Formats: sequence, structure tokens, C-alpha cells
Amino acid sequence: MGSNYKHLFTPIRINGVDFKNRIILAPPSPNLASPDGLVTHAFVDWFRMFARGGAAILYVGNSSIDITECKDEECQLDLSSDRCVLPLSWYTEMALEYDCHASLEVNHNGKDTTFEAVGHLPFSSSPIPGDSEKMRAAREGREPYIPIEMDQKKIDETVMKYAMACKRMQRAGMDIALLHGGHGNLISQFTSPHYNKRTDKYGGSLENRARFAIEVVEKTRELCGPNFVIDYRISADEIIEDGMRFEETLKLMKILKEHGVDMFNVSAGLHSEGLMKYMRYWLQGYTMPRGFNVHWTEKIKDYFQGDIRLTAVGSITSVDLAEEYLAKGFCDFVAMCRPLMADPDMPKKAAANRREDIRPCLRCNACAMRLGGPKVINCAVNPISGMTDYLRDGEVPPAKTKKKVAVVGAGPAGLTAMHTLIERGHDVTVYEKSDRIGGCLNGAAAPPLKIDMKDYVKWLNVQAQKAVKAGKARILLNTEATPKMLELEAYDAIIIAIGAEPLVPKSIPGITRPNVMWAADAETKYRDKVGKKVVVVGAGDVGMEAAHDFALDGREITGIIDMMPKPFFHMSEMPQILAELGIHVQYQTSLVEVTDKGIIAKGPDGKNFEIEADTVLLAMGMKINYPLIEELRRCAPETECYIVGDAKKIGGNVSAAVNGGFQAALHI
Repeated sequence: MGSNYKHLFTPIRINGVDFKNRIILAPPSPNLASPDGLVTHAFVDWFRMFARGGAAILYVGNSSIDITECKDEECQLDLSSDRCVLPLSWYTEMALEYDCHASLEVNHNGKDTTFEAVGHLPFSSSPIPGDSEKMRAAREGREPYIPIEMDQKKIDETVMKYAMACKRMQRAGMDIALLHGGHGNLISQFTSPHYNKRTDKYGGSLENRARFAIEVVEKTRELCGPNFVIDYRISADEIIEDGMRFEETLKLMKILKEHGVDMFNVSAGLHSEGLMKYMRYWLQGYTMPRGFNVHWTEKIKDYFQGDIRLTAVGSITSVDLAEEYLAKGFCDFVAMCRPLMADPDMPKKAAANRREDIRPCLRCNACAMRLGGPKVINCAVNPISGMTDYLRDGEVPPAKTKKKVAVVGAGPAGLTAMHTLIERGHDVTVYEKSDRIGGCLNGAAAPPLKIDMKDYVKWLNVQAQKAVKAGKARILLNTEATPKMLELEAYDAIIIAIGAEPLVPKSIPGITRPNVMWAADAETKYRDKVGKKVVVVGAGDVGMEAAHDFALDGREITGIIDMMPKPFFHMSEMPQILAELGIHVQYQTSLVEVTDKGIIAKGPDGKNFEIEADTVLLAMGMKINYPLIEELRRCAPETECYIVGDAKKIGGNVSAAVNGGFQAALHI
């Protein structure tokens, strides 16, 4: 019996190359290449999960044509010499085991390579530093480094480096390459009027600005021949005012198609300009619509009357969306990165019509933040993705000895531990003091914008119900675990995942007034008690999301205060969304007193002032219940007691909870 996703699983042939379905792994950078830029066996093992899961094409992000002059990652692939071919073949042949096409995103980042990374000034189309370099210079108290404008000799050399990189990929067994012509990298530093200020044959008109890209494509075709697929990543619209806008991009795509590009990977925006202002157009957060960039491919298909092959990318978070876009003819492939990291088996589960078992992506960008660490990439909801060299086939090893294990708390850490313990063959009982599973995620999923979190909580419930129904675990709701209860059961091991409690500083006058609530409780339990005027104390995710939620609900947000300095950069879109509603955070501002009229706060100038409000929502952080943990941790052999999630460390997140719960269960 076939699946409900007939378009998603329809094969396609391009230039004599067959692709088994329309699912592409959009290019991640796992930080698993060797420091000198070669594929490692750990690198191959990490990509294995996607090949095994059923994707048709795997792209590796930001593979450099020469790391001696274009390098912006700690462990980035280098395609500058023949020494890369053999290690690349390990990756290629692994993918072939699964009828999957291994490939790379071939790139030169131009002006955005730092002097420190390569020991010389970067190269670009024009001698104009980018915003990221201006920011570094200001921070270091120096003048910005000016990129070297590439002369004809350097252009010819660089064109050959792109083509030779693709040729080496072909020698390693690859039959498709993704040339990165978008997001403000070197090729787009030539095509875009925002970067290209040249007056020679490479500057000015679109035809001139396209010349470098054309030469790269033509030289690649010359070296790799006809039975090789050239994919080209492009920003449909750079968004920045003087950049490549959509109407001109259409003309550029027509030119490149005529010169040998087989298909286009259609993104949008820029990497680093405007202090990351345009990053959101290619890396969407959880507040943004799904399928964010698909409207571009729809318009491109109309412009070319369907005579063009396109890959849609950008928050295509589910197979249902993917099937819809393919069925409507908006694109020929769908590319996903974060959703496939969340569940590499997504294609297999979809083909088996097991949609409810696909683990949802939160679009939390925990993966992207690790890349900037720099750390090996991992996923907030799929802990195996951080341990692929240890769990090579994506399978949890069975325990040598079956044990009786208690898990205290049914939040993300506790539930992950439960499922992992089940896989290992243990006897598991979960204690949850409330009437539902999910823990703090129930509050996190309450705001209307948290559609991804809502899906994740739903998935947690479905998987927990399946485990209980199959008799694989017991989940005891409305049951607060006590030392006596646990000792009577004589557990061999205990995982404590009780989370943390809201921080409510009792020393602040008036903080126990009836109009003061924990923000998450106000959204989930006491919504009808929230007044018309609301002030929020705490500008983390909980506070800002609550402010947005109640603003949409018609309440007046009279203020958001936070005692921390204003952060330089937010991964979250929430500050911008609030600003659009006229709501701004007052930083370096602390709560002094809660009154019958609102609150008294102390500003950065040390002076007190009043903020009027009917309701005060607290989002000041969390605290660990150390006395309870001390009681529970002695109800099993001490070496078999594990503390995970917020009970372990305040300030954690879903990623810390899930990965901590998984690793604890892995060692019991």
C-alpha cells in the first residue's frame, strides 16, 4: 500500500540523474569536518541518519572552495585540493547505500571572512566592508578592514576554484552540486547592486553583474559534463532596499538558466547586513509563518510558465505542507533542515502513513546557536543527533540488566527519559503531580504564536498514550512522588525531572497581592482573572510571549521591565513583534513594590517611578526545589540517581531537558 503523499514520493530525472523522491536535506554545517577541512567518519555518521531516513539529496552547508581565503566556521569542509576527494567518497558511498545523493553547498563568503581567520584581507566584488566587519571594528576600537576588490586574474582563479570544487565532488562520486549564489556570499556580492559598485565588465547592468555567476556555472559545466546537475541557491529577494529585488532576480534566473543551471534553491534575505536584520528571511523563528518563502517559488513558476525546476525552502515544517506545495505545482523539491534534524525518519514515517509519529521541529534554533558556540550541532528534541558517532545506527542500545526505574516528573526531560528507558528494556513508572503531562511546556505552548510548541506537546501526548496503551510504562497523574512511596517500590534507579518553580521574591512588598500571577499560569489557568491593564516583570521568553498574548487579547500592556542590560542581539523575533505593537522593554529596571495601582519600579537612573496596572505578571525566572531533590535522590542507590532538566540547572531550555533526560536514561 502506497502513502498519502504521492507527490512527495514521485521520482524525478534531471540530466540523466534519478532522484527517488522530492525531499532534500537543506544544507546544515555540523562542525564535524576535521580542523583542516576534510570529511571525518564522525561527519559521515552524522549524515547517515538522513540517508537512512529516506531523503533523496543531502546537502552540506557552506563548503569552502578554499579555506585559506574563505573561512567562517571552525570545522568547515575545504574543496581546494585533491586531498579532499577520498574522504568525500566516504560520505558519497554511505549515501549510495540508501539510494541517496550526497552533495555539498559550494561557497565562498567573500567580504565576510575575517582577517583573523585567514591572516589577510578578504576578497569581494568591491572594496566595501560589510556590517559585521564594521561591528567588529567598532567593538575592537579600530578602523574596518577593507576587502580587496578582485581583479581579472583573481576572478579567473576563483571561477576555476568553484568549478574544480565541483569536479572533485564528481570524482568522489557525486552527481549534483549546489552553488551558493544567495544570502550575500561572494557570487551574490557580484550579482547584487548592494555590494557590487564596479565600473568594469563585472559591474553596472544586470548582465554585467551576472557575468561572474555565469562564468562559474559555465566552467562547472565544462569540467563536470552534461550528466551532472547544477543546483543554484538564490535569494529571491534580498529585502534590503538597494539589493537584488524580486523583479531583477527573475531576470537573473532566466540568464543563469540559459547558461546551464538545472534547478534553483529559492531562499531570501542576507546573512549579516543590518546587524542580522535580514537573517530572519532565510532562518525563521517560531513566531513566523510556516512555508515562509514558498510564495517566491509560486511566483517564479508563474513567471516561467512552469518551465523551471525549483526547490522551496524555509519553515516547511511538515510532510503535509510539503505535499501541498508540490501538488499545487509551486515547486519540484522541498528542502528541510531543522525538521529533518528533529526527525530524520520523517520520510519513512510519511511513506508508512505514520504522520502522528513524526517528531515536530520547534524552530527554536538551538541547532544554530550551537554552531555559533562553536559546538557540534545538535537538536533540541532529537538527542540522538548529538550522539551519532556513539549511536551509529540511530538505535538506543538495550540494557545489559533490566531495572525497575522511577521517573519523577512528566515534562520534556521526564518523558524523554521514559521513552529511552522503554527502548532499553527497563520497567518504568512515571510520577506526575499535576493532571497532565508536558510540564512547563503546557504554559510555553499557550501563546497563539507558539504553533510549533503546540504540535510538540500534542506529539508528546500521543507518544505517551501509545507507550501506556502498549503496556510499556505506567504514567501516574495527580500523584506527587514522596520518599516513602518510592522506597516502598524499591526502585533500582531514579530520574528526578521535577522541573523548577517560579521565582517570587517575598522580600518585595505587595508581591503576594491577589492581582499578582506567574505569567504562564495567567495564560493557562487564570486568564479570566487578568485585568484590562497589565504590566510584565521579566523580559525573557515567558514574559514577552505573555505580553504579546494578552495584547492580542485586547489588554493594554502598560510596561515590561527587566533588570538585565539590553541584549545586543535576540534570536527571538518577539522584541520586534512587540515593538510593532508599540510595546518596548524597559531594561536595567527593577521591581520595587506592587501597589493597588500597579507597581513601583527603579529605572537605570536609580529613580523610582510608577507603572499603572490592574494585573502584575511575574516572569522573573525559576528556582530549584533543593530540599525535595535531596529527599528523592536517596530513594535508590545514589549512583543510580540522576537529576535532569530545570531541576539540574536553572536557565535551561527544551534542548537541555530533552538531551539531559536522554543521556541519563542511556546510562542506567
